[in-house]
Amino acid sequence: MTEAQTTLENGETFQFQSEVSRLLHLMVNAVYSEREVFLRELISNASDACDKRRYEALTDDSLTPEDGAYAIDIQIDKDAKTLTIIDNGIGMTREELIDNLGTIARSGTAEFMAKSKKEGTQAADLIGQFGVGFYSAFMVASEVVVTSRRAGHDTAFQWTSEGTGEYAIAAVGDDAPVGTRIELKIKSEAEEFIDPTRLKSVIRTYSDHIAIPIRLHGGEDGPETVNSASAIWLRPKSEIEPAQLTEFYHHVSGAMDDPALHIHVRAEGRIEYAALLFVPGQAPFDLFNPERHSRLKLYVRRVYITDDCRDLLPGYLRFARGVVDSQDLPLNISREMLQNNPVVGAIQKALTTKLLAELSKTAEKDPESYSKIWDNFG
Repeated sequence: MTEAQTTLENGETFQFQSEVSRLLHLMVNAVYSEREVFLRELISNASDACDKRRYEALTDDSLTPEDGAYAIDIQIDKDAKTLTIIDNGIGMTREELIDNLGTIARSGTAEFMAKSKKEGTQAADLIGQFGVGFYSAFMVASEVVVTSRRAGHDTAFQWTSEGTGEYAIAAVGDDAPVGTRIELKIKSEAEEFIDPTRLKSVIRTYSDHIAIPIRLHGGEDGPETVNSASAIWLRPKSEIEPAQLTEFYHHVSGAMDDPALHIHVRAEGRIEYAALLFVPGQAPFDLFNPERHSRLKLYVRRVYITDDCRDLLPGYLRFARGVVDSQDLPLNISREMLQNNPVVGAIQKALTTKLLAELSKTAEKDPESYSKIWDNFG
Protein backbone atom coordinates (compact mmCIF):
# COMPACT_ATOMS: atom_id res chain seq x y z
CA MET A 1 0.00 0.00 0.00
CA THR A 2 1.03 3.61 -0.48
CA GLU A 3 2.12 5.95 2.29
CA ALA A 4 -1.22 7.71 2.07
CA GLN A 5 -2.99 4.42 2.68
CA THR A 6 -1.05 3.43 5.77
CA THR A 7 -0.65 6.74 7.62
CA LEU A 8 -4.13 7.17 9.14
CA GLU A 9 -4.94 9.95 11.58
CA ASN A 10 -8.07 10.89 13.52
CA GLY A 11 -9.81 7.68 12.50
CA GLU A 12 -13.48 7.17 13.33
CA THR A 13 -15.78 4.16 12.99
CA PHE A 14 -19.41 4.50 11.89
CA GLN A 15 -22.37 2.18 11.54
CA PHE A 16 -24.04 1.94 8.14
CA GLN A 17 -27.58 3.21 7.78
CA SER A 18 -29.89 0.25 8.46
CA GLU A 19 -31.01 0.03 4.82
CA VAL A 20 -27.39 -0.10 3.68
CA SER A 21 -26.59 -2.89 6.14
CA ARG A 22 -29.46 -4.96 4.77
CA LEU A 23 -28.39 -4.27 1.20
CA LEU A 24 -24.77 -5.19 1.95
CA HIS A 25 -25.93 -8.47 3.47
CA LEU A 26 -27.59 -9.30 0.15
CA MET A 27 -24.50 -8.27 -1.80
CA VAL A 28 -21.94 -10.11 0.33
CA ASN A 29 -23.83 -13.34 0.88
CA ALA A 30 -25.20 -14.09 -2.56
CA VAL A 31 -23.76 -15.15 -5.91
CA TYR A 32 -24.99 -13.30 -8.98
CA SER A 33 -24.87 -14.33 -12.60
CA GLU A 34 -24.00 -10.80 -13.71
CA ARG A 35 -21.73 -9.59 -10.93
CA GLU A 36 -19.48 -7.87 -13.51
CA VAL A 37 -21.93 -4.96 -13.33
CA PHE A 38 -19.95 -3.75 -10.31
CA LEU A 39 -17.30 -2.43 -12.70
CA ARG A 40 -19.88 -0.64 -14.80
CA GLU A 41 -21.24 1.04 -11.67
CA LEU A 42 -17.83 2.19 -10.41
CA ILE A 43 -16.80 3.46 -13.85
CA SER A 44 -20.10 5.34 -14.19
CA ASN A 45 -19.53 6.98 -10.82
CA ALA A 46 -16.00 7.95 -11.87
CA SER A 47 -17.30 9.42 -15.12
CA ASP A 48 -19.91 11.47 -13.26
CA ALA A 49 -17.22 12.76 -10.88
CA CYS A 50 -15.11 13.94 -13.83
CA ASP A 51 -18.15 15.64 -15.36
CA LYS A 52 -18.82 17.48 -12.09
CA ARG A 53 -15.23 18.69 -11.77
CA ARG A 54 -15.24 19.90 -15.37
CA TYR A 55 -18.44 21.82 -14.69
CA GLU A 56 -17.16 23.46 -11.48
CA ALA A 57 -13.89 24.35 -13.23
CA LEU A 58 -15.83 26.46 -15.73
CA THR A 59 -16.18 29.13 -13.05
CA ASP A 60 -13.03 28.34 -11.05
CA ASP A 61 -9.90 27.71 -13.12
CA SER A 62 -8.02 26.48 -10.05
CA LEU A 63 -10.10 23.29 -10.10
CA THR A 64 -8.90 22.27 -13.58
CA PRO A 65 -6.44 19.30 -13.64
CA GLU A 66 -2.85 20.37 -14.28
CA ASP A 67 -2.81 18.82 -17.74
CA GLY A 68 -6.42 19.76 -18.40
CA ALA A 69 -7.34 16.14 -19.14
CA TYR A 70 -9.72 13.77 -17.40
CA ALA A 71 -9.25 10.00 -17.28
CA ILE A 72 -10.27 6.83 -15.45
CA ASP A 73 -7.40 4.45 -14.65
CA ILE A 74 -7.90 0.82 -13.71
CA GLN A 75 -4.95 -0.95 -12.10
CA ILE A 76 -4.46 -4.68 -11.59
CA ASP A 77 -2.16 -6.18 -8.97
CA LYS A 78 -2.31 -9.95 -9.33
CA ASP A 79 0.10 -10.56 -6.45
CA ALA A 80 -1.92 -8.52 -3.99
CA LYS A 81 -5.18 -9.59 -5.67
CA THR A 82 -6.45 -6.05 -5.88
CA LEU A 83 -8.33 -4.08 -8.51
CA THR A 84 -8.15 -0.29 -8.26
CA ILE A 85 -10.30 2.29 -10.06
CA ILE A 86 -8.89 5.84 -10.05
CA ASP A 87 -10.45 9.05 -11.37
CA ASN A 88 -9.35 12.68 -11.29
CA GLY A 89 -12.89 13.93 -10.84
CA ILE A 90 -14.40 16.22 -8.22
CA GLY A 91 -13.54 14.00 -5.24
CA MET A 92 -15.29 13.91 -1.85
CA THR A 93 -14.92 15.57 1.52
CA ARG A 94 -15.23 13.65 4.77
CA GLU A 95 -18.89 14.63 5.02
CA GLU A 96 -19.55 13.60 1.42
CA LEU A 97 -17.97 10.19 2.03
CA ILE A 98 -20.37 9.67 4.92
CA ASP A 99 -23.38 10.93 2.94
CA ASN A 100 -22.55 9.10 -0.30
CA LEU A 101 -21.14 5.81 1.02
CA GLY A 102 -22.81 5.44 4.40
CA THR A 103 -26.43 6.06 3.46
CA ILE A 104 -28.91 5.51 0.66
CA ALA A 105 -29.93 9.12 0.25
CA ARG A 106 -32.53 8.92 -2.52
CA SER A 107 -36.29 8.81 -2.19
CA GLY A 108 -37.95 5.44 -2.41
CA THR A 109 -35.48 3.57 -0.18
CA ALA A 110 -38.26 1.75 1.64
CA GLU A 111 -39.78 0.60 -1.65
CA PHE A 112 -36.38 -0.58 -2.82
CA MET A 113 -35.79 -2.71 0.25
CA ALA A 114 -39.34 -4.09 0.14
CA LYS A 115 -38.91 -5.14 -3.48
CA SER A 116 -35.52 -6.74 -2.79
CA LYS A 117 -37.14 -8.99 -0.18
CA LYS A 118 -39.74 -10.42 -2.55
CA GLU A 119 -39.29 -14.06 -3.39
CA GLY A 120 -37.17 -14.59 -6.47
CA THR A 121 -35.95 -10.99 -6.68
CA GLN A 122 -32.24 -10.65 -7.39
CA ALA A 123 -30.62 -7.74 -5.57
CA ALA A 124 -28.27 -7.41 -8.54
CA ASP A 125 -31.29 -6.62 -10.73
CA LEU A 126 -32.01 -3.63 -8.51
CA ILE A 127 -28.50 -2.15 -8.47
CA GLY A 128 -28.51 1.48 -9.47
CA GLN A 129 -32.25 2.02 -8.98
CA PHE A 130 -31.62 4.07 -5.85
CA GLY A 131 -28.04 5.22 -6.16
CA VAL A 132 -26.72 2.04 -4.57
CA GLY A 133 -24.38 1.06 -7.40
CA PHE A 134 -21.25 1.57 -5.31
CA TYR A 135 -22.24 -1.24 -2.96
CA SER A 136 -22.15 -3.76 -5.80
CA ALA A 137 -18.37 -3.73 -5.25
CA PHE A 138 -18.92 -6.06 -2.29
CA MET A 139 -20.14 -8.79 -4.65
CA VAL A 140 -16.50 -9.28 -5.67
CA ALA A 141 -14.48 -7.64 -2.87
CA SER A 142 -13.82 -8.70 0.70
CA GLU A 143 -12.67 -5.17 1.53
CA VAL A 144 -13.10 -1.80 -0.16
CA VAL A 145 -10.81 1.17 0.50
CA VAL A 146 -11.84 4.56 -0.91
CA THR A 147 -9.33 7.41 -0.80
CA SER A 148 -10.72 10.77 -1.93
CA ARG A 149 -9.71 14.40 -2.00
CA ARG A 150 -12.22 17.08 -2.99
CA ALA A 151 -11.10 19.60 -5.62
CA GLY A 152 -10.24 22.84 -3.86
CA HIS A 153 -9.53 21.09 -0.54
CA ASP A 154 -6.15 20.23 1.00
CA THR A 155 -6.98 17.11 3.00
CA ALA A 156 -7.79 13.66 1.66
CA PHE A 157 -9.85 11.12 3.55
CA GLN A 158 -9.98 7.35 3.46
CA TRP A 159 -13.12 5.25 3.79
CA THR A 160 -12.67 1.54 4.59
CA SER A 161 -15.16 -1.29 5.01
CA GLU A 162 -15.48 -5.04 4.75
CA GLY A 163 -19.20 -4.67 4.12
CA THR A 164 -20.13 -6.18 7.48
CA GLY A 165 -22.11 -3.36 9.06
CA GLU A 166 -19.60 -0.61 9.75
CA TYR A 167 -17.02 1.55 8.05
CA ALA A 168 -14.08 3.68 9.13
CA ILE A 169 -13.02 7.13 7.97
CA ALA A 170 -9.62 8.70 8.60
CA ALA A 171 -7.68 11.70 7.33
CA VAL A 172 -4.69 10.74 5.17
CA GLY A 173 -2.98 14.09 4.72
CA ASP A 174 -2.58 16.34 1.71
CA ASP A 175 -0.37 14.20 -0.55
CA ALA A 176 -3.21 12.37 -2.29
CA PRO A 177 -4.20 13.79 -5.69
CA VAL A 178 -7.61 15.34 -6.30
CA GLY A 179 -10.14 12.68 -7.22
CA THR A 180 -11.12 9.26 -5.93
CA ARG A 181 -9.21 5.98 -5.67
CA ILE A 182 -11.21 2.80 -4.98
CA GLU A 183 -9.17 -0.29 -4.12
CA LEU A 184 -10.98 -3.63 -4.08
CA LYS A 185 -9.49 -6.66 -2.32
CA ILE A 186 -10.82 -9.30 -4.71
CA LYS A 187 -12.39 -12.45 -3.28
CA SER A 188 -10.83 -15.77 -4.28
CA GLU A 189 -13.98 -16.78 -6.16
CA ALA A 190 -13.88 -13.54 -8.16
CA GLU A 191 -10.27 -13.55 -9.36
CA GLU A 192 -11.47 -13.40 -12.96
CA PHE A 193 -11.70 -9.66 -12.33
CA ILE A 194 -7.95 -9.25 -12.05
CA ASP A 195 -7.47 -10.80 -15.49
CA PRO A 196 -6.80 -8.12 -18.14
CA THR A 197 -8.65 -9.94 -20.90
CA ARG A 198 -11.77 -10.35 -18.75
CA LEU A 199 -11.68 -6.70 -17.70
CA LYS A 200 -11.32 -5.47 -21.29
CA SER A 201 -14.38 -7.49 -22.25
CA VAL A 202 -16.42 -6.07 -19.36
CA ILE A 203 -15.37 -2.47 -20.08
CA ARG A 204 -16.11 -2.74 -23.80
CA THR A 205 -19.47 -4.36 -23.09
CA TYR A 206 -20.73 -1.98 -20.42
CA SER A 207 -18.67 1.23 -20.64
CA ASP A 208 -17.55 1.77 -24.23
CA HIS A 209 -19.85 4.81 -24.45
CA ILE A 210 -18.11 6.65 -21.59
CA ALA A 211 -16.74 9.85 -23.12
CA ILE A 212 -13.62 9.82 -20.91
CA PRO A 213 -10.61 7.54 -21.61
CA ILE A 214 -10.63 4.35 -19.51
CA ARG A 215 -7.02 3.16 -19.24
CA LEU A 216 -6.14 -0.34 -18.12
CA HIS A 217 -2.82 -0.88 -16.33
CA GLY A 218 -1.31 -4.25 -15.55
CA GLY A 219 -1.63 -5.96 -18.91
CA GLU A 220 1.18 -7.06 -21.19
CA ASP A 221 1.04 -3.87 -23.28
CA GLY A 222 1.24 -1.33 -20.48
CA PRO A 223 -1.45 1.36 -20.10
CA GLU A 224 -4.09 0.77 -22.75
CA THR A 225 -7.18 2.88 -23.50
CA VAL A 226 -9.95 0.32 -23.68
CA ASN A 227 -13.08 2.31 -24.58
CA SER A 228 -13.82 4.40 -27.65
CA ALA A 229 -14.20 7.52 -25.45
CA SER A 230 -16.59 9.28 -27.82
CA ALA A 231 -20.02 10.71 -26.96
CA ILE A 232 -22.52 8.14 -28.19
CA TRP A 233 -25.22 10.76 -28.80
CA LEU A 234 -22.97 12.46 -31.37
CA ARG A 235 -22.27 9.31 -33.35
CA PRO A 236 -24.22 8.50 -36.52
CA LYS A 237 -27.16 6.19 -35.83
CA SER A 238 -25.71 3.60 -38.22
CA GLU A 239 -22.58 3.24 -36.06
CA ILE A 240 -24.41 2.46 -32.81
CA GLU A 241 -25.22 -1.14 -31.93
CA PRO A 242 -28.41 -1.97 -30.00
CA ALA A 243 -26.33 -3.33 -27.12
CA GLN A 244 -24.46 -0.01 -26.89
CA LEU A 245 -27.75 1.86 -26.68
CA THR A 246 -28.92 -0.42 -23.88
CA GLU A 247 -25.75 0.06 -21.86
CA PHE A 248 -25.86 3.82 -22.34
CA TYR A 249 -29.44 3.77 -21.05
CA HIS A 250 -28.21 1.86 -18.00
CA HIS A 251 -25.54 4.53 -17.50
CA VAL A 252 -27.80 7.58 -17.70
CA SER A 253 -30.77 6.05 -15.89
CA GLY A 254 -29.02 4.10 -13.16
CA ALA A 255 -31.45 1.27 -13.90
CA MET A 256 -30.95 -2.35 -14.94
CA ASP A 257 -34.03 -2.84 -17.14
CA ASP A 258 -33.94 -2.60 -20.93
CA PRO A 259 -35.43 0.52 -22.53
CA ALA A 260 -38.82 0.19 -24.21
CA LEU A 261 -38.06 2.88 -26.76
CA HIS A 262 -35.24 5.22 -27.78
CA ILE A 263 -35.20 8.45 -29.77
CA HIS A 264 -31.99 9.75 -31.36
CA VAL A 265 -32.16 13.35 -32.60
CA ARG A 266 -29.62 15.60 -34.35
CA ALA A 267 -31.05 19.07 -34.99
CA GLU A 268 -29.24 21.64 -37.13
CA GLY A 269 -30.30 25.11 -38.17
CA ARG A 270 -31.43 28.01 -36.02
CA ILE A 271 -30.92 25.91 -32.88
CA GLU A 272 -28.43 23.04 -32.89
CA TYR A 273 -28.53 20.17 -30.44
CA ALA A 274 -28.26 16.42 -30.18
CA ALA A 275 -30.43 14.25 -27.96
CA LEU A 276 -30.64 10.58 -27.09
CA LEU A 277 -33.79 9.83 -25.10
CA PHE A 278 -35.17 6.59 -23.65
CA VAL A 279 -38.53 5.40 -22.40
CA PRO A 280 -37.75 2.96 -19.56
CA GLY A 281 -38.95 -0.60 -19.74
CA GLN A 282 -40.12 -0.45 -16.11
CA ALA A 283 -41.67 2.33 -14.07
CA PRO A 284 -39.32 3.64 -11.36
CA PHE A 285 -40.41 3.16 -7.77
CA ASP A 286 -40.80 6.90 -7.18
CA LEU A 287 -42.67 7.76 -10.40
CA PHE A 288 -45.55 9.37 -8.49
CA ASN A 289 -43.39 11.16 -5.93
CA PRO A 290 -44.53 14.82 -6.13
CA GLU A 291 -40.90 15.94 -6.05
CA ARG A 292 -39.97 13.85 -9.08
CA HIS A 293 -39.25 15.72 -12.32
CA SER A 294 -37.39 15.27 -15.59
CA ARG A 295 -33.79 14.12 -15.02
CA LEU A 296 -32.34 14.46 -18.49
CA LYS A 297 -28.62 15.19 -18.43
CA LEU A 298 -27.81 18.52 -20.08
CA TYR A 299 -24.50 19.01 -21.87
CA VAL A 300 -23.21 22.08 -23.69
CA ARG A 301 -20.77 21.14 -26.45
CA ARG A 302 -20.04 17.81 -24.68
CA VAL A 303 -19.43 19.50 -21.31
CA TYR A 304 -21.76 18.21 -18.61
CA ILE A 305 -23.84 20.99 -17.02
CA THR A 306 -26.60 19.44 -14.89
CA ASP A 307 -29.23 16.71 -14.54
CA ASP A 308 -31.54 19.16 -12.79
CA CYS A 309 -32.87 21.14 -15.75
CA ARG A 310 -36.61 20.75 -15.27
CA ASP A 311 -37.55 22.56 -18.47
CA LEU A 312 -36.18 20.11 -21.04
CA LEU A 313 -39.43 18.10 -20.93
CA PRO A 314 -42.87 18.80 -19.47
CA GLY A 315 -43.80 17.17 -16.19
CA TYR A 316 -46.02 14.51 -17.72
CA LEU A 317 -42.98 13.13 -19.64
CA ARG A 318 -40.74 13.09 -16.55
CA PHE A 319 -40.24 9.33 -16.90
CA ALA A 320 -37.95 9.80 -19.93
CA ARG A 321 -34.20 9.42 -19.48
CA GLY A 322 -31.24 10.42 -21.62
CA VAL A 323 -29.04 13.35 -22.62
CA VAL A 324 -29.40 16.62 -24.47
CA ASP A 325 -26.30 18.36 -25.84
CA SER A 326 -26.75 21.98 -26.94
CA GLN A 327 -24.45 23.93 -29.24
CA ASP A 328 -26.09 27.28 -28.47
CA LEU A 329 -26.09 27.64 -24.68
CA PRO A 330 -23.04 29.28 -23.03
CA LEU A 331 -20.69 26.92 -21.20
CA ASN A 332 -20.87 28.95 -18.01
CA ILE A 333 -24.66 28.94 -17.83
CA SER A 334 -26.02 28.46 -14.32
CA ARG A 335 -28.92 26.27 -13.29
CA GLU A 336 -30.88 29.43 -12.45
CA MET A 337 -30.23 30.92 -15.92
CA LEU A 338 -31.67 27.79 -17.53
CA GLN A 339 -35.16 28.62 -16.26
CA ASN A 340 -37.27 30.30 -18.95
CA ASN A 341 -34.29 30.28 -21.34
CA PRO A 342 -35.61 30.59 -24.93
CA VAL A 343 -33.13 28.01 -26.26
CA VAL A 344 -34.20 25.51 -23.60
CA GLY A 345 -37.83 26.31 -24.39
CA ALA A 346 -37.31 25.64 -28.09
CA ILE A 347 -35.54 22.34 -27.33
CA GLN A 348 -38.37 21.29 -25.00
CA LYS A 349 -40.99 21.97 -27.66
CA ALA A 350 -39.07 19.98 -30.29
CA LEU A 351 -38.27 17.04 -27.97
CA THR A 352 -41.85 16.85 -26.72
CA THR A 353 -43.19 16.75 -30.27
CA LYS A 354 -40.64 14.10 -31.27
CA LEU A 355 -41.23 11.90 -28.23
CA LEU A 356 -45.01 12.01 -28.57
CA ALA A 357 -44.72 11.24 -32.28
CA GLU A 358 -42.55 8.19 -31.56
CA LEU A 359 -45.03 6.98 -28.95
CA SER A 360 -47.86 7.39 -31.43
CA LYS A 361 -45.89 5.52 -34.09
CA THR A 362 -45.23 2.69 -31.62
CA ALA A 363 -48.95 2.49 -30.80
CA GLU A 364 -49.70 1.97 -34.50
CA LYS A 365 -46.87 -0.42 -35.40
CA ASP A 366 -46.40 -2.36 -32.18
CA PRO A 367 -49.54 -2.23 -30.02
CA GLU A 368 -48.20 -4.83 -27.59
CA SER A 369 -45.09 -2.78 -26.78
CA TYR A 370 -47.16 0.39 -26.53
CA SER A 371 -49.56 -1.32 -24.16
CA LYS A 372 -46.68 -2.05 -21.77
CA ILE A 373 -45.52 1.57 -21.98
CA TRP A 374 -49.05 2.74 -21.25
CA ASP A 375 -49.37 0.38 -18.28
CA ASN A 376 -46.17 1.84 -16.83
CA PHE A 377 -46.62 5.53 -17.63
CA GLY A 378 -50.08 6.17 -19.05
